[in-house]
Amino acid sequence: MSLTLFTGANVIDGTGAAPRREAVLVEGERITAIGVEAEQRSASSQGVARIDLSGLTLMPGLIDAHCHVTFDEPVSNDELFFHRRPGLAALIAGFNVRKLLLAGVTSFLDADTIFDLGIDLRDAIESGAVLGPRMSTGAHALLTSVGGTAGRLFPDEGEIGYARIVGTRDEIVREVRRQIKAGVDWVKVHATGLVPRQREQGEIQVWSLDELKTVVSAAHDLGVPVVAHCRNSSSTRDCAIAGVDLILHATFMQEDALEAVVARKVPLVPTLTFQANLADYGAKVGSEPMLMELFRKEISGSAGALRRAYDAGVPLLSGSESGFSLTPYGHWHWREMEVFVKHLGLSPLEAIRTATANGAIAMRKPGELGVVKPGAYADLLAVDGDPSADVAVLGRREKLRGVWKGGVAVDLTQPWPERRPISGERVSHYSRQILTRRLADS
Repeated sequence: MSLTLFTGANVIDGTGAAPRREAVLVEGERITAIGVEAEQRSASSQGVARIDLSGLTLMPGLIDAHCHVTFDEPVSNDELFFHRRPGLAALIAGFNVRKLLLAGVTSFLDADTIFDLGIDLRDAIESGAVLGPRMSTGAHALLTSVGGTAGRLFPDEGEIGYARIVGTRDEIVREVRRQIKAGVDWVKVHATGLVPRQREQGEIQVWSLDELKTVVSAAHDLGVPVVAHCRNSSSTRDCAIAGVDLILHATFMQEDALEAVVARKVPLVPTLTFQANLADYGAKVGSEPMLMELFRKEISGSAGALRRAYDAGVPLLSGSESGFSLTPYGHWHWREMEVFVKHLGLSPLEAIRTATANGAIAMRKPGELGVVKPGAYADLLAVDGDPSADVAVLGRREKLRGVWKGGVAVDLTQPWPERRPISGERVSHYSRQILTRRLADS
C-alpha cells in the first residue's frame, strides 16, 4: 500500500475548525494519521513519498451536492428535452465529468439525469473506465402531470428529458421500485412547478402530502433516500413532514415550513448559484432584465429563512446547478460558498463546511468524505491561497496546486477539455426579436 506524507500546509479539515499547520499521512486511499502521529508513523515506515506543501492550504476536495452532469449546458428546456440523444449524451457526460475533477470537485450528487444515464456513468467512474469524481446519482425525477420548471413542455404521462410523469399510487410505487432495481442512490421528486397565469411567488406545489409520503415510504422500505426540488414554502413544509431526506432550494420558506424543517433537521441544498449568476452576469450573456430581477429577488426573499434554519442546526450543503449555460461545468462549483458568505452571513470556514463535511450527506458517506481526519478518504485539494479568508480563491483554477482522489493525484497539467459543436445539439434561433416592418424601418 502506497504511503504519502503531506507536510508544511495549513490544513482546513472541513469541520469549520480554524486552519492548523500539521502533517497528513495517507495510506492507500485513506487518511490514517494527522499531526505528530503522522510524522512518527511515516518516520518508522519505508517507501514514504513526501510532498512539501509549505505556503499552501490543504483541505478536503469540494463536494457539489446539486450538479447535472448529463445535461450538457443547454440554453433552454427545449434544447434539453428535444436535442439530446442517449448514446451521444452518455459520451459527452463522460467527457464533461473530467472538468469537475480539474476544478477541485472530488464528489458530486446528480439527483436526476436524462435517459437514466447517471447510473451507468457512476458505475463507469467507479470501475476506472471514466475519469471523474465520486458520483452519487438518481434517475428520472418523478413529476405529476402538472409538470415542473419546464411547464407545458412536460407531457401528461410518460418520459421526457429528466422527467418521469406518475399519477396513481401504483404508478408512483412502481417507478420508485424500478429506479431502485436499476441502481439509484437517491429517488428525486420534483415537488413544485410552473403553470400559466401563476399568481404565487416562486413555483406552486404539484404533489399532495399523501403522494409525497407514498414516494418516501416506497423508497425507504428499500433503503434508498429521497431528495426533493422545492421552490415554494408549502412544498418544503410537506416534504419535511413526509420524511424527505434532502431538500433542494427550499426557497421562500414561511414560518410553518421553517418549523417543519428545523424540527426534523432536514438538510437543505439552497443552490442559489444559478440565480446569483443570472442576477450578476445575465447582461453579459443576453439574459432578460426581468429574469435577472426575478432571480435576484429569490435570493433576497429566501436568505433570511435559510440563515434561521442554519442557526437552528439544519445542515446546509453547497450545490452549483452546474449543467446549464449559466453554470457550465468546472467554472462555478465554488460559488455557492461565496453566496452563503455574502447573502446568508456565513463565515468562509462555515461556508467551506457546506461544500465539504456537510456535502458528504449527499454522498451518503458522512465522516468518510469532506473531512481531513483519520479514516476519511484522501480526497484533497492543495490551494495557493487562504480559502478561510476568501472562498473565491477556490474559483481560480490556476490556484489549485494539487487535487487527489482516494490518494491518487489528478494531472492538473492536462489541457482543459474542449470539443467542437455537434450538429443538432443546440437550439438555433432565427432571431432574438420579431422583425416587424417598423423595426426594419427604424
